Amino acid sequence: MTESIMGNGYPIVSTNLVRHFGDTVAVDQLSFRVQAGEIYGLLGPNGAGKTTTVKMVSGLLPPTEGHVEVFGFDPMIQPIEVKKRIGLVPEDHILYESLTPREFFDFVASVRQLDQEHIEKRITSLVEAFEFAEYYDKPIAVLSHGNRQKASILSALVHDPPLLVLDEPFSGLDARTVRVLKDVLNIHLENGGGILFSSHILEVAESLCNRIGIIDKGKMVAEGTVDELREMVKAHGSLEEIFLRAVQQDDEVAQTVKALRLALAKNSD
Repeated sequence: MTESIMGNGYPIVSTNLVRHFGDTVAVDQLSFRVQAGEIYGLLGPNGAGKTTTVKMVSGLLPPTEGHVEVFGFDPMIQPIEVKKRIGLVPEDHILYESLTPREFFDFVASVRQLDQEHIEKRITSLVEAFEFAEYYDKPIAVLSHGNRQKASILSALVHDPPLLVLDEPFSGLDARTVRVLKDVLNIHLENGGGILFSSHILEVAESLCNRIGIIDKGKMVAEGTVDELREMVKAHGSLEEIFLRAVQQDDEVAQTVKALRLALAKNSD
């Protein structure tokens, strides 16, 4: 990751970001920063605005109001500069199903005008690490969900970007691949990169993320390290407890469990 690629400023700066879909406010005045050398976890209930935020950061969706910068560049005004610096693993795969992974990676490399010899070595190393050689020359259309996820991850890593934007990156992956991906993320951080990480798997987020932003109904409701979040919401357990307290679902869950215990009791009529 050279200085020219890294650019200036934070990997991500979101300032009062807003996104409307008709009368629905999906993201509402959302501000946060992702620093180099950290994994920033973006967590929230279904429909909280996580994927919409990821799309705006990546330049796939324009904000209605506010703005976001990637290393000082606006994704909508300077999309090429942003795409040089970002590796995206979206929740829904963006792959050409008629191609094989080899052809798709070659296409990505050619579009990015990457040195072919260097990229071939990098791709070979990644394919071996993710045990993907068996599927390398099969049409993407016939791959399982887990192997499509591998293809999406590898395509995001091909150009060695300083920023990774990962939306549910562990979806469909087996235990070995999850471990390898975690190691890849740690190496990325050691090299000075930044990561925006969105997931429903709170145990993974708790173990990986340096800082966490919890959003609900498009708004930031809590932000900080896990310890800072515990203090902020007055919860003393796991990230799951913190999360439910932050989005005000802890009492609701407790009442639901109580009702289930009564309904499912063996001696109930």
